[in-house]
Amino acid sequence: MASILIVCGGTGGHLSPGIALAEQLMLRKHDCTLVISRKKVDARLIEKYPGLEFVEAPGAPLHFRPAALIRFVWHQSAAFFFAIKLLLLKKPDLVMGFGGFVTAGFAIPAWLMGIPFVLHEANRVVGRANRLLGRLATRIFLPPGLNLAKGQVRRIRHAALPLRREFQPMDKLAARKKLGIDGEGKLLVIVGGSQGAQPLNRWSRENAPALAEKGIALYCLTGMGQTPTESVHHENGKGGTVASQFVEFSDDMPSVLSSADVVVSRAGAGSIAEIIRCRAPSVLIPYPLARDNHQWANAKFVERYGASLVLDQGDLPQLRETVEALIFNENQLNQMVKALHWLDRSQGVYSLVNSLERLINWAHFPGAGEISSSEQV
Repeated sequence: MASILIVCGGTGGHLSPGIALAEQLMLRKHDCTLVISRKKVDARLIEKYPGLEFVEAPGAPLHFRPAALIRFVWHQSAAFFFAIKLLLLKKPDLVMGFGGFVTAGFAIPAWLMGIPFVLHEANRVVGRANRLLGRLATRIFLPPGLNLAKGQVRRIRHAALPLRREFQPMDKLAARKKLGIDGEGKLLVIVGGSQGAQPLNRWSRENAPALAEKGIALYCLTGMGQTPTESVHHENGKGGTVASQFVEFSDDMPSVLSSADVVVSRAGAGSIAEIIRCRAPSVLIPYPLARDNHQWANAKFVERYGASLVLDQGDLPQLRETVEALIFNENQLNQMVKALHWLDRSQGVYSLVNSLERLINWAHFPGAGEISSSEQV
């Protein structure tokens, strides 16, 4: 049995795969501690997992505005000493980081203490922070088909983003019933990530009446701290009404995504992995200010396989026309579902766990030999 520290806080896109990995490691009797941030989104998500051990760490994202930069330096300095203290207490065999400012606080302490540090990059563009952290990593897991500089090839493995065990596609009508949504008619789901996306929220409210006239219901996740949950009814043009629901946050994303005929979403790696797993045809709107424009690369990769459509945020005026054309095109929707099924790598978490176990074994018994760089997850 090994002791593994999983550093995964800051956003749902970091925390969710950390939980997924911990679930599988604990099934194999390993001891896992998950390091999270002090943000509200982390506190909300971990409520569902009382059987896991979570530790809140200090830290702050990097910004270059003077006040924010001072805050970053202050909190990351505190994070450095917090990490040393926790590493001395837990004595982990391995530290696994999923990126973000929380991972940054543990990379250097783990490296200085000689503890194997493993980095998982989920996006199809490796950001500057992870390129720097990768220099300290014993192993770097990247999305299939993505590589770094030639000098780092021996340390690179390929791994899909782990998803929690609960993430399984559901029957559409069963998913809608679970959410309290009318099972008939077309349903458009809007997802802006755990923090929400104001342009998508505004678009949803402005276009809900016109969508209702076409018989399209709306289910919009507005984001934590945004508008409170409410249901609005609009005329459907046939003497009836269609409901538009605006929900702040959902911790049942398998039901939300499985209930949809079409999903409109940002293009974070976690959101895309969940959309793929739930076989939800989508229109992806990459966040234009994402660092290194990584959401655009994520979205275009999925579109290349025919599993989604991609629109620039500047083309939001075209979104309603795009949605209406897609949601009533059963042939295109079926082709997208087939592509999503092909893209799904639901067994990737098991191969990732196998690779980590071999790495821990090699760290304890170097004579066993280096792991082949041909291994793929």
